[in-house]
Amino acid sequence: MKRRLTAKFPHQKTQKQEEGFTLIEMLVVVIIIGILSATAMPSFLSQAAKTRQSEAKNSTGALNRSQQAYYLENQIFADDITRLSVGVVNSVNYNYVVSGNDLMNQVAHLATAQQGDLKSYAGGVFKSTNNQTTLAILCEANNAGNTPINAPTSSSACANGSQRMQ
Repeated sequence: MKRRLTAKFPHQKTQKQEEGFTLIEMLVVVIIIGILSATAMPSFLSQAAKTRQSEAKNSTGALNRSQQAYYLENQIFADDITRLSVGVVNSVNYNYVVSGNDLMNQVAHLATAQQGDLKSYAGGVFKSTNNQTTLAILCEANNAGNTPINAPTSSSACANGSQRMQ
């Protein structure tokens, strides 16, 4: 009597295996992606505006520091951005202006937003009471919009409609 060694292989399924996705599954995925993007989009757009606003914060701060150095050398504030040699130029986001009636004692830098979703900024440099140093301030408009911002009133106070930046 011979014994035969036989191996049993699993049989293939007789039914056709599932391939791809059904229309309902695809519809559910599209709806989920739509809901996620609708909740994330406002957050993304506000971050984009904050990024563009950082241009004005940095430029206005650079103008303040340059005015302090210019005053140290000349005992008067510069009445034009080009005299400061900092490379701050008008852009699609902001228009920069030096403003001052009493350049012996104070000067302001105004960064006016050119787009409605951005806030305007104002910087100011003031001669201290002991006449040996200068003090600077940076102010941000309370609301977004391309309306001009008022210059700071002193080294510790922003004009109406703006608040001091930390």
